[in-house]
Amino acid sequence: MHYSQSLTPNSKFLALVRNIFLFIRRYFNLILFLLLQGFSIYLIVHYSNYHKAVFSKTSNQLTGKINTQYNNIHSYFTLKKTNDSLSKAIGILYNKLKSDFELPDTSSHFIIDSIKIDSMERYRKYHYFPARVVYNSVAAQNNFIVLARGASQNIKEGMGVIDPASAVVGIVTNVSADYAVVMSLLHKDSHLSGKLLKGGEAGILNWDGKMPNMISLSGIPKSAKVARGDTVISSGLSTSSIPKGMMLGVVQEVKADKSTNNYLVKFKTSANFYNLEYVFVIDNKQADNINAILNKVEKKDN
Repeated sequence: MHYSQSLTPNSKFLALVRNIFLFIRRYFNLILFLLLQGFSIYLIVHYSNYHKAVFSKTSNQLTGKINTQYNNIHSYFTLKKTNDSLSKAIGILYNKLKSDFELPDTSSHFIIDSIKIDSMERYRKYHYFPARVVYNSVAAQNNFIVLARGASQNIKEGMGVIDPASAVVGIVTNVSADYAVVMSLLHKDSHLSGKLLKGGEAGILNWDGKMPNMISLSGIPKSAKVARGDTVISSGLSTSSIPKGMMLGVVQEVKADKSTNNYLVKFKTSANFYNLEYVFVIDNKQADNINAILNKVEKKDN
């Protein structure tokens, strides 16, 4: 016959006390040594200025390292919040650039240039919307980028896209309620207009689908002075959504095309398509008027 007994709370407490005394008894010499050692160190540090300075320096250094590691960990877990705030701040600064406003022609009369930027809103030409990249491809023949911002957040088809350093990324081609698809420069059907910063000669961008971040600029005549290291910028001619003067890249190779009177120019894109996280979508406030008048002209020609 077996009997089961459960310990009462008093029995548990007595057992705990007994175990503590057994532990102290077994390791009494070690515990006494550690206590005396700690007391000795306290006396040395407390009554010796030299040792006090050394201990203070060592403890401060150790504490500093611990705090640094803690701050690094804390910063890592708050990166998303930091990036979001920086993206919004850059968007605000973009929208206050003088080049984003275009006043009507006033050559027939004089005006006083003292208008505040807020009162110039009706003259605004470009508006920038920050957007987070949720998908990006670089290895395909036709590469696309997906943004976590869509029609519900004022994004439309045909808008230009740049990175935080004002480098051209591509053009919005499709829009849903909360997402937008961007045809990047690394797409065979992407044929934006670019020009040389020094000479001003304009050409058409073409990507051969081979090397990411390397794009050709065709249509540059042999009379142009172009060399490795020259800057390529947007011309503002092929689309009303990419402002003139946005960075496209830096020339890496220049060859003469024997079959034509043009150069074969290859440049490295300023936008790094491998690590795109945030971009800015450009809304040209005058795009609707420009497209309307172009459509009117095309109808007359037809």
